[in-house]
Amino acid sequence: MSDTAEPHVPPGIAGTTAGEISGSVRDLVDAGRLRPGDVLPPIRDLAEGLGVHRNTVAVSYRLLVAAGVAETRGRHGTLIRALPALEAEGGTAPAGQVDLASGNPDPRLLPDLMAAVATMSYSAPLYGVSTTDPALEAWARDTMGADLPHSSFGVTVTNGSVDAVERLLTARLTRGDAVAIEDPCFLASVGTLRINGFRPLPVAVDTEGPTPDGLRRALQDGARAVVLTPRAHNPTGMSRTAARTAEVRAVLAGYPHALIIEDDHFSAISHQPYHRLITEHTSQWALVRSVSKFLGPDLRLAIVASDLDSAAQLNARLRPGTTWVSHLLQRLTATLLTDPRVASRLRQARRAYPQRSATLAESLADNGITVHPPADGVNLWIPLEAESSAVIKRLADQGWTVRDGAQFAATPTSSHNAIRVTTATITPAQARRFAAALAHILREQ
Repeated sequence: MSDTAEPHVPPGIAGTTAGEISGSVRDLVDAGRLRPGDVLPPIRDLAEGLGVHRNTVAVSYRLLVAAGVAETRGRHGTLIRALPALEAEGGTAPAGQVDLASGNPDPRLLPDLMAAVATMSYSAPLYGVSTTDPALEAWARDTMGADLPHSSFGVTVTNGSVDAVERLLTARLTRGDAVAIEDPCFLASVGTLRINGFRPLPVAVDTEGPTPDGLRRALQDGARAVVLTPRAHNPTGMSRTAARTAEVRAVLAGYPHALIIEDDHFSAISHQPYHRLITEHTSQWALVRSVSKFLGPDLRLAIVASDLDSAAQLNARLRPGTTWVSHLLQRLTATLLTDPRVASRLRQARRAYPQRSATLAESLADNGITVHPPADGVNLWIPLEAESSAVIKRLADQGWTVRDGAQFAATPTSSHNAIRVTTATITPAQARRFAAALAHILREQ
């Protein structure tokens, strides 16, 4: 009789094929008998315990990872996957704090939605109508068509830009595929990739836009999609220059299979020009323009102009009679976008936001603090030599709430020792006081 102990197989894991073994693990997860963070047996031990080849267990584990049930941690083994912790914009600053962290627009620069509702023409549709409101589609084809090299393109309406990017990626990619994203990156983009199991490949950003070398490396490493911001990049405020756009275009020309998504979230109030990344030779592309930053965050709506195949993929998931975006919201958006009074409000916002960022940048410069040039948007990016979390704590002690640059890292190994300051509502007096407080803290570090 052998003294060697039989390999332990957790109760419930069974099967002789990779599909059967992975299915039994998924049953245990669904029943709550395996919890996030639980470690699965080493491949060799489980193979011996079940009497199957090690390759069979290895394939079953790969199936679990592909399904988003498990994740590999190298020498730490294969674990049941937990829902990733995701940062988000907004939130409420503690009582007594000046909120320079939210990423929100200035409510005073947003149009009056209820006044527009009272004046708009609207007849409630029933099941089976087109998913896109005719008035909004006409506006999109007129305004977005002027920015596209293709005369033929599809128009789709989604529940905001994050929804659009997620739908485009999940329509074209599978879990585990790589996506090139800016680093630092928009919080929601990071979250979209993590929650769907896509692999982010960071592309460094400087004052002119995403770096060509960084994008080339990401594409060489297998990126099947590229998500970039043409202007008012969140968190840095960068807007891609014409020269950098040409360089990035040249890189993309060598990867015709890649899906190119441009998230132009600040379009209607940007004071920077849109430099088109998409060319007549781009086969898979989408230009996404949401309205949240200039019509209001509660208007969860984005307009997507894309190649016809991508539009068909999106529309298949926004079918008439099931999951379309409310025509009431679409008609309200079309009404606002064609209202001369709203146009005047948008011009006011286009002037105000860069002035406020410039005011803070000047106050910081007066105190010896260098920042990224405030190109566009509602945020200012302040690189630090001192450790950012300690600076943020000291600022909070003095009544200022800001965002830690580390939260905008595209990957866990990225490092951004910086703070992001939302300037949408900052006053000149607040800018002077904040700059003085930050300078004092940095001198003491």
